[in-house]
Amino acid sequence: MRQQRVLPKICVALGLPDVATLLDHARREVLAGETFLEFRLDYLDEPHKGAEAIARFLERHPDCIILATCRRHHNHGRFNGSIEEQLQILDLAVQRGAHAVDVEIETAEVAQDKLNIFRGRTFLIISYHNFETTPPLDPLVKRMQRVAADAYKIVTTARKTSDTGRTLLAGKEHPKVPMVLLAMGELGFPSRVLSTNFGSIFTYAAPVAAEGTAAGQVSARQLRHLYRVDRLTKTARVFGVIADPVRHSISPAVHNRAFQAKRVDAVYLPFLVAPPQLRDFFKFAEELPLAGFSVTIPHKQKVMRYLDSVDALSRRIGAVNTVWRKAGKWRGTNTDAAGVTIPLGRHLRLAGARVLVVGNGGAARGAAFALSDAGAKVSIVGRNPDRARVLARMCHGELMSREQLATRRFDALVHCTPVGMFPNVQECFFEGEIPAGIVFDTVYNPIETELIRRAKAQNAKTVAGIEMFIEQAVRQFEIFTGAAAPRAVMEKAALEALEEKPRH
Repeated sequence: MRQQRVLPKICVALGLPDVATLLDHARREVLAGETFLEFRLDYLDEPHKGAEAIARFLERHPDCIILATCRRHHNHGRFNGSIEEQLQILDLAVQRGAHAVDVEIETAEVAQDKLNIFRGRTFLIISYHNFETTPPLDPLVKRMQRVAADAYKIVTTARKTSDTGRTLLAGKEHPKVPMVLLAMGELGFPSRVLSTNFGSIFTYAAPVAAEGTAAGQVSARQLRHLYRVDRLTKTARVFGVIADPVRHSISPAVHNRAFQAKRVDAVYLPFLVAPPQLRDFFKFAEELPLAGFSVTIPHKQKVMRYLDSVDALSRRIGAVNTVWRKAGKWRGTNTDAAGVTIPLGRHLRLAGARVLVVGNGGAARGAAFALSDAGAKVSIVGRNPDRARVLARMCHGELMSREQLATRRFDALVHCTPVGMFPNVQECFFEGEIPAGIVFDTVYNPIETELIRRAKAQNAKTVAGIEMFIEQAVRQFEIFTGAAAPRAVMEKAALEALEEKPRH
């Protein structure tokens, strides 16, 4: 009997079309420091040759642990052979040194006796995949346990945030059952980071230089260096950002780097939350539990109805961008306001300044009220005239139409709409001249928006959206942790993250 090793927390899933490419990517992962690799033999044109290659690979890399999988086409794999042929290939993989094999439950249930060839020789994982939804998990765990195995893998598809929560919590609800628990898709991404904290024996990652084998996989490098999966303790606090879309947010890069710099045992995750699923998100947040989260488009206003306490300024603004839990209660505030007044205040005296606020959503509301409170003479223009009119009245500002802008000039302009945001980087709210001497664009991706580029061409002073982002993020970090924020670290992380984002 081969002595079993303790499995690392991250398994890199390698699904490549031929043996040479598989081994090439496996070597790249080893060079990057990874030691636990899944060889998806069913992806290969000749799976048995992949099984044979395990021995050659382990001769060169004896410290590696290989998990062999040969999932049948009937069960969402790529192997078209019979169950007997599938098990023969996995048996060959074990003979050649595979430390673990993954057999889907559909095969295992009809071939239980044949699984005896693996028991005692390798680590046997029985797996279940649902590519449509997340079913009730208790009956599923009981079903899988009817087949004796070393571990059970349950992979579902998240259709709402609470599906991710249910999948994660199954680990705590069945603490004596060794399991791997993951939810696929962008909604399920948090499970890939948090699963090992909730009882999973490991999680899966995509290779650095190839696509993953399941929706939502990211590289092991990201899991280790951005989310610090292998360093989080069982008591680590969980924070995040809720948005729709959320995949392009740089907040996880910035806050996780700040946690690392200040040695805070916490992780910050992106949560995709569609507008109709905000209530469901709070159910998830309670059960996980979340310690706090940032709020951005399109939830800054509607999130308020789910909070127990909101400070006076945020209530006046009618929008919240920061939520945290204290004494079991959800509390909200708005750090966007300071994110506007502080950077803009470096360029002009706000009291008495004529400032045009472009927009009528949550960010525009924060800017308008903060500037009005600072003594500025605020004017409002927006794509929705009715909402702009309401905002102008509430902040004692002046409503402007686009046509009126052609005859007016302002000391400063604060742009608070998504126009020009990635991926629509060529867009600009203004068709002609920009009517201000100082132009502040709250959009930060890309770093230089079309509005900022055109303002520079007019010789206007400019304030990039990254300044607002950093200012509000610094305040969020301090609310979340009670510690002074590492501003320089956060600025560097933000710029690096933006440089890594696609530009077209």
